[in-house]
Parts: sequence; structure tokens; C-alpha cells
Amino acid sequence: MMTTEAIQEGEPSDHFSMFSSQNSTIRYSYNKIREVKSYRVGELFLAYRDILWDDGRHKYNVSSFIGEIDELLLGERFSAFDQSTLDNLIGTLRQRGNSNATINRKMAALSKLLRKAHKMGDIHSLPEFRRQKERAGRIRFLERDEEARLFAAIKSRSEDAYRLSVFLVDSGCRLGEALGLIWNDIQEHRVSFWITKSGRSRTIPMTERVKEVIKLPPTEGRRPKGPFTKLSQAQFRAIWNDAKAEVGLGADDQVVPHILRHTCASRLVQGGIDIRRVQMWLGHQTLSMTMRYAHLATNDLDGCVIVLETPRSTQPAGNCAEGSVFSSPVTTPSSPTAERKQRDAAARELPKAPRKNSKAK
Repeated sequence: MMTTEAIQEGEPSDHFSMFSSQNSTIRYSYNKIREVKSYRVGELFLAYRDILWDDGRHKYNVSSFIGEIDELLLGERFSAFDQSTLDNLIGTLRQRGNSNATINRKMAALSKLLRKAHKMGDIHSLPEFRRQKERAGRIRFLERDEEARLFAAIKSRSEDAYRLSVFLVDSGCRLGEALGLIWNDIQEHRVSFWITKSGRSRTIPMTERVKEVIKLPPTEGRRPKGPFTKLSQAQFRAIWNDAKAEVGLGADDQVVPHILRHTCASRLVQGGIDIRRVQMWLGHQTLSMTMRYAHLATNDLDGCVIVLETPRSTQPAGNCAEGSVFSSPVTTPSSPTAERKQRDAAARELPKAPRKNSKAK
């Protein structure tokens, strides 16, 4: 037990010191005291960027997001990041014209950074990050004639860029996933993506034209590491932008390489592939991401047109796409005439009781 003098002088007796009285025991820890420091958001990013984000376009975008946030905060230093600071930051971004979807992406990067800093003891309190409600925008995809014209313009500039474009639209993969492929990822009729945005690998079958475009033309020299490793993202995007301007799509800001992924998903859904399998094909982490394309699956609604166009008295029983996901035996009413006929038929099938003789013998 420590003496009063030892407590006053701050003299530690061992790792934990203890002061006892009649009703309480107080413990003093001398090795838990640390200096409270403050940091700029940009300084935290420099400390943890290589731990939290892999090299690539996403890391480049995150760097831009954090740089903008640090600028909006005027380089202020923090030891605790409170809720009012976060709310003011979101309000400023909205005043700058940022959509809710863009704000969510920027806040996701900031949240990931601050959670790491909090875990490491650099930040001592965190605000609550609330996801902003996003509107479901229109999804642009290429029509067949647009694809043909665009791909022809790309092919005239670069055979490698053309092969990559065909691969992207038929596989639905992301540009980074295609560029990262190596030959061991391609086995017989299937291709595997190991380095993905969601962190989950997936394997899908290849179409016939994909099998053709992954074959490199015979060239002299050393074989590249993968089918598309000769190209970089910057090179492909430059060729893409020149080609789309040539075919009259230069003013459409939605015609970017990622449109090929939207096009693949849209064709799968329009072709009758169920949403769950489309999710597996695209490698979406959640089904809600794939549901953006669900409105294109309208085949189950076609039978309902018959109900609307046919007079009520002549409508056949069981309208609106028999067997559709929209029909239900619980909710489909039956007519009184049909019920009476069923009762009469059941009555005729019942065995008849023998007739009793009324005369006594």
C-alpha cells in the first residue's frame, strides 16, 4: 500500500499503484498517460493510405476526395472529430453541387480513414456517418448499332483496345479486373477474377467471341503476362474518348468504359436471366446493387396487358401470366359459377347409399 507522501510526490511503487481507505480502493496507472496530439486529415491520409487502399484508380480517387476535404476544413488539426464538424462538411459539399451519391463516396473514404486513426489512438472520438439517400438515376447502356460503330472506331486505332472492349462487354467485368488478368486466370472455357473491388473472387464462362479476343496474334518477342497487360487504363481511355467522338457520342458523358459493364448486365436481365445469377456474374457484393437493372425484366408483366385489353365478361380464368411470380392461388379470386360446377362434380363422384324397402316383410 502506498503512503500519503508517495501519492503526493507521484512515486510509483510498481506497474499499478494502489491507495486504500476504509470504504474504497483507488488504483493509479502511471504507464497509460500519453500526450494528446492533433492531426490534419491530410496527415492521417499520408500515414495510412498504403495500409487502407491498394494502388490503382480507386486509391487515386480517394486521394482526391481527402485532399478536397482537407481543403474545406482549412487544414484544421483534430484530436477529436465531432458531429458538428461532419455536418458542416456535408453541407458545404452539397452547396458545391455534390450529389448525395458523390457525398456518400467521399464520406466513405473519410470514415474509413478516421476509423483507422481512432483504432490507432490518433483520434479520440468519431461522429456518426449517416448514408445520404440516393436517387435511382437512369442507367445508360449501348444499343447493338452503337456498339458496332464504337468498336469499329476503336479497332481502327488499336487492335489491343478493340480486343479489350469486346472482353469487357461480354464478361461485364470492371476495367481494372480485365487489365489485371494473367494467363493462369484463364482455364478452358472459363475466366477467373481474383483481384476485385468487393474482394471476392468469381469465375464465369466465356462467350465464343471472348475466346477469340483473348488469343494474342502471333508476334515476335516475349509473351506478355496476360491478354491485356500491354494496355494501361490511361491509354485505353484515351483511345476510347477519341473513338466515341468520331462516332458522334462525344457529348454523352455517360459513354465511358464502365458503360460496357452496364450493357452486359442489361442484356442479361432483358434476356430473362434472374437477378441472383446476374449478381453472381457481375460480382456485386449485395443484391441491392444488381436490383438497379431489375426494371428491365418486364416479361412477367406482359400477361397483364391481356387483362386490361379484354372485356371483363370474356376474360379467361387465370389471366395475368399463368405461373408468373405475380400470380398467387391465395389472392386470385374464382367466380361463383366455377365454384358451383366444382361442387356439383364432387357430388356426382360420391357413392350412392342403398335404398331402403318401405314394406315390412
